[in-house]
Amino acid sequence: MSLKIFIAVILGVGTGYFFLPTEFSNNIGLIIDIGLMVLLFFVGIDIGKQKDILDKIKKLGFKVLLVPLAVIVGSVVGSMIIGLFLNMKINEAGAIGAGLGWYSLSSTILLSDGYVELSALAFLSNVFREIIALIFIPVVAKYIGKLESVSTAGATAMDTALPVISSSTDPQTSIIAFITGVICSTAVPIIVPIILKLPV
Repeated sequence: MSLKIFIAVILGVGTGYFFLPTEFSNNIGLIIDIGLMVLLFFVGIDIGKQKDILDKIKKLGFKVLLVPLAVIVGSVVGSMIIGLFLNMKINEAGAIGAGLGWYSLSSTILLSDGYVELSALAFLSNVFREIIALIFIPVVAKYIGKLESVSTAGATAMDTALPVISSSTDPQTSIIAFITGVICSTAVPIIVPIILKLPV
């Protein structure tokens, strides 16, 4: 699965760079949205076939919230630690990690606050996070754990990464992934400005 995703990404990059006409690229956002909706529709069907899945999630209760909490804390603290090695300010490094894979929003927030270079770095970091997640989710799910595979996706666990998580794990994990993605996406516009204002 990971190899197929990697090949698809490489072919997409090559097609976009060498062959894609401008007229087509102007509508690529719409095409991506349609394709994503179709994928999520079939993920929903797969989840819906499991009649007892919602009961299993209810039994987990508030434990479900531990996954997005761990993703948020791990992403922010991890980026702060890496920032120390790169001689970055801790709050700026943390703000990049607080994007949680949502590259368009996190970079926009940073840009609106006047952080031009940091915005570009956040954009690239979170784009690479999404690409790496799409490639390695099947590997992580197989050799490390299903919930751990959700953590690699961050905010994208509710949309672009959900079909990959669904095909690599099970319906219960897919629902946890969706919940995780929703909470992470909600957290991004809140925690990025807060972390930026931390005294350093």
